Amino acid sequence: MSTLKVLFHVNEVERWDVALGNITNLINDVGEGNVDVAVLANGHAVAVYADADKVEKMKDFSEKGVKFLACRNSLKKLCSGGAVCISEENLPAFVSVVPAGITEIIKKQHEGYAYVKP
Repeated sequence: MSTLKVLFHVNEVERWDVALGNITNLINDVGEGNVDVAVLANGHAVAVYADADKVEKMKDFSEKGVKFLACRNSLKKLCSGGAVCISEENLPAFVSVVPAGITEIIKKQHEGYAYVKP
């Protein structure tokens, strides 16, 4: 089997548990070396990158090759809105920042990633 490429898009805080469960099931089913997983958080979902419990689980996934992405526009909006403020410098080391989440979704789909919205 060729490597599966999957983009998980999380834009609601409440959907993180489902997304992480989906990733667990996917890796268990096809094996670590058979899937290229990227997780894009935008909207209010970027706030979860400050949740220590979820970050620990994400870190474990990142060590298995899962890439976590945060939308820069969402990070800025979250801070300006007076909610939890996470700057790019305060993100966990395994999280990469992309300029715009919507653009990243389009790029990943163009690269052949399956789009999953848990």
